[in-house]
Amino acid sequence: MFEGYKDVVTVRDLAKMLNIGHNTAYALLKSNQISHVRVGRKYIIPKQSVIGFVEKMCYNNSMIINGRLNNQSSKGESP
Repeated sequence: MFEGYKDVVTVRDLAKMLNIGHNTAYALLKSNQISHVRVGRKYIIPKQSVIGFVEKMCYNNSMIINGRLNNQSSKGESP
């Protein structure tokens, strides 16, 4: 996953990786949903943190049935 990216990514990379806008990327960082280090005004984001975030979101919002990822409804009903 994300093989084309370096081990440490920028906010611009993060936005591209997740197909989100820059404001949303900054919001994820500011809310500490994606682990990072801030040096001055610069965010240093380990690629592994982005992968972990995606895996966590998949686990929290979906379930795997017979090797296929299926979304669950917000009420917890099966798809």
